[in-house]
Amino acid sequence: MCGIAGFIDSGLVGDAAALSRRARAMGDAIAHRGPDASGIWTDDAFGLALSHRRLSIVDLSEAGAQPMVSADGRWVICYNGEIYNSDDIRRDPAMRAVAWRGHSDTETIVESVARRGLNATLDDLNGMFAIALWDRKEHSLHLIRDRLGIKPLFVARRGDQIFFASELKSFHAAQAFSFEIEPASVASFLRFGYVPAPHSIYRGVEKLMPGEHATLSIGGIYSSRRYWSAADTARRGVTSLLEISDEEAIAQLSTLLADAVSRQMLADVPLGAFLSGGIDSSAVAGLMVAAKRGAVRTFSIGFPEFGFDESKDAAAVARHLGTEHTELVVTASDALGVVPQLAQMYDEPFADSSQIPTHLVSKLTRRHVTVALSGDGGDELFGGYNRYRLAEGMSQNLARVPLGVRRATAGVLNAVPMGWVDGVASLAPRGMLPSQTADKLRKFASVMTLDPEGIYRRLVSQCENPAELAPLADEHPLTSWSTGALPTFLDRMQLLDTMTYLPDDILQKVDRASMAVALEARPPLLDHRVVEFAWRLPRHFKIRDGETKWLLRRVTEQMVPRHLLDRPKMGFGIPLAEWLRGPLREWAEDLLDPQRLGAGFIDVTAARRLWADHLTGRRNWAYALWTILMFEAWRRRWASV
Repeated sequence: MCGIAGFIDSGLVGDAAALSRRARAMGDAIAHRGPDASGIWTDDAFGLALSHRRLSIVDLSEAGAQPMVSADGRWVICYNGEIYNSDDIRRDPAMRAVAWRGHSDTETIVESVARRGLNATLDDLNGMFAIALWDRKEHSLHLIRDRLGIKPLFVARRGDQIFFASELKSFHAAQAFSFEIEPASVASFLRFGYVPAPHSIYRGVEKLMPGEHATLSIGGIYSSRRYWSAADTARRGVTSLLEISDEEAIAQLSTLLADAVSRQMLADVPLGAFLSGGIDSSAVAGLMVAAKRGAVRTFSIGFPEFGFDESKDAAAVARHLGTEHTELVVTASDALGVVPQLAQMYDEPFADSSQIPTHLVSKLTRRHVTVALSGDGGDELFGGYNRYRLAEGMSQNLARVPLGVRRATAGVLNAVPMGWVDGVASLAPRGMLPSQTADKLRKFASVMTLDPEGIYRRLVSQCENPAELAPLADEHPLTSWSTGALPTFLDRMQLLDTMTYLPDDILQKVDRASMAVALEARPPLLDHRVVEFAWRLPRHFKIRDGETKWLLRRVTEQMVPRHLLDRPKMGFGIPLAEWLRGPLREWAEDLLDPQRLGAGFIDVTAARRLWADHLTGRRNWAYALWTILMFEAWRRRWASV
């Protein structure tokens, strides 16, 4: 995995030195993504430059260095990611005449494009990637993002200037244009805790969408197509559901996952896996052991001070599987120490507080290996989120209750002190009540008067009403929220998560947290073949008799006993509400200073009201406040750059 950046600027045509200087600066800004080597390539006749920072994973020699030119001289590639079926593509009859220089997947891609064509190559690629490809014959730049949006790619167009990069830091380093915060992006960020694609926090800067292939020609001509679509995949899947037995489904998913994990274990550097002890990460670790590629290393962090510690569960799974397990006990001080680094790490506002433990486990893992497999994607594909059952149940049950009764009940629940609820919940036996009971109770109160889609939207929102906090603009209209004719509420929720929450929150969180320490994270559950299979599964393979991820559980239980996996879903969070009232209070007070807060993008009075309510314990506004704080921390770091 690496970092890429580049541009086309007609103002620099013929100035090779200026092209190189800017490209070098853009690459250096993301050196953390690729500390092993760097390279630039320029075409001064067209004002084009490509910059690459290398994290060497496969073919550590110079034969894998980038940017790389195809043997016929037509194509130049600058690429971030990994292709897991490189050997298969090399065996294609059209590739037999290639005189290979090395065994890197970069060379596989560029030579396949040269001999088989770009579209055929994209259809065949199995991996995670953000690709920039310069066609020296047609004088066009192709920008391509992987199917699920695992790897990031930002694009900025300013007239006939075109810039692209793995992170926004590179755009700042280019010093080629000014940045204006987009008010609608602020409003959307306050709702979700991330800026939904294709938008970014800046006006005129976009994220390439998952599965998108954009073509940019000299003169600023731009075209785009989707070579793969989660929505299309879902629609095809639910209209051609598999008619298979439980045994057949278990066998087919086992085979698919075993192949995906085996392929993603390819590396010329040390490799391991994140292990939380949950279904998803246990499945990945178990399949790594079953692949028999030697000793498997697993990593987890424990945080006993936080009140919800999964490290003992992870250690038990590791002992059963026989992995070489490394665990770090994280103190509150360790976690708090990450907070001041977040605005630098996430150069677009980002407010999923699990970014903190994700970075800590990445940092631990990087001390021992360069690549780590993760369990990301299992919840979206196999119906694992608690909100799926919660939203379905609420929408069905609330429809039977008169609206007036629902409004009155919501008022009563909102009046209950949240601190008191959490206190009572802490006395209950483990598993009797969900984690973060007060927050879930408040969410329940807030959705009692909504329709099904409104319930889902509320459950995935950080702020209940961003309009109260963002005075300058409404939220972006989200066309990607159209789920078409999917027949069930569960289908629609899963697709919305796959198109929004998964790529814009989960995957970007992991990308920034891991790449900040030059660790490559690979999610084998998001092999597109697994995704396509999951959409063809009838509902009872996902949720059955109240049990989520039914099929994935059965596959995992072939490797890990049920009693080690049968526990409440806990997540990967921190005690945010308590920290904001305690050790983070001074930090938060500084960011919420009425004289400096928001620069007009945040309503100061509304934000301070939330803060006052939270400090008294009358309401738990931790998520909304964290979103405001992350925006302000980001603004102070980046808005004036």
